[in-house]
Amino acid sequence: MSLFNGKTLMITGGTGSFGNTVLKHFLHTDIGQIRIFSRDEKKQDDMRHDLQTRFPEYAGKVKFFIGDVRDVRSVRDAVYGADYIFHAAALKQVLSCEFFPMEAVRTNVEGTDNVLHAAIEAGVKRVVCLSTDKAAYPINAMGISKAMMEHVVYANARVAAERGDTVICCTRYGNVMCSRGSVIPLFIDQIKAGNPITITDPNMTRFLMNLDEAVDLVKFAFEHGNPGDLFIQKADASTIGDLAKAVQQLFGDTGTNIIGSRRGEKLYETLMTREERLRSEDMGQYFRVAADNRDLNYDNLFVRGDGQTMAEEVYTSHNTTRLNVEETVQKILTTDYVKEQLARK
Repeated sequence: MSLFNGKTLMITGGTGSFGNTVLKHFLHTDIGQIRIFSRDEKKQDDMRHDLQTRFPEYAGKVKFFIGDVRDVRSVRDAVYGADYIFHAAALKQVLSCEFFPMEAVRTNVEGTDNVLHAAIEAGVKRVVCLSTDKAAYPINAMGISKAMMEHVVYANARVAAERGDTVICCTRYGNVMCSRGSVIPLFIDQIKAGNPITITDPNMTRFLMNLDEAVDLVKFAFEHGNPGDLFIQKADASTIGDLAKAVQQLFGDTGTNIIGSRRGEKLYETLMTREERLRSEDMGQYFRVAADNRDLNYDNLFVRGDGQTMAEEVYTSHNTTRLNVEETVQKILTTDYVKEQLARK
């Protein structure tokens, strides 16, 4: 019997890549109900028909709620009666957030606050919020909005711990391969069209994880999280140049076109800051960064000091395990999307 036996799990942004992978992990288990909450009725309808076609005996477990995290009323209606929430709804495209930063604020910051307030009011037992490596030392609007989202998570986690039984924690991970808007599907489409693939900077490094690993991280946080904890997976990385070569090795070499960095892009990504490393615990495959539970009584800090303020090294895609081209090939072959595309060649 699992922690989800007979329980109701709500997934915000549930029609996205993460939500679909959660269904793959949970649909055949003893879970009672899975609620898909999103604003896109077309994607919900597609998901509903796909479930009815492929898994008719389990499709009844999944309930669909049209709504928007920006609208607290629709969130409250969907949250009522839920036991757990995986909060994945977000604006994630770096460029679109650069041009429309207030939209990122409304969804990623205010939307998260709406979900957490509704969860606390409804007595939801556990909430896991999904963040991104771009929230660590952010330089673009998407990362800044996600960094603010994390602070909203920590603030609500403190309130929830004082008021009742709702445990709120957070996960942060890097690029999820083959998720919506990611680069590998773009490379494959360009190759299939006979065009050179477009590379921003071959020396850029990015963390690589697949959707199953993303769900495993969230499940780990769900099972082990204390209020305000942040969980980070130890992830491998590769250069964009090696990632491009790996995709070409599988799908064909149509050449490359280096287009230069786009607005808001970093040379490398950070999963854990120096300051967070001071509060981190190595849990094997994951790091737990404990909540900073200091209060507003700064007098104590001036009287007794606060010790170290910074660890020696950040945890980045430059200093983690670096995959070569062959290892990157094996990594991307762990994704269902790549395997499906290869089967169509």
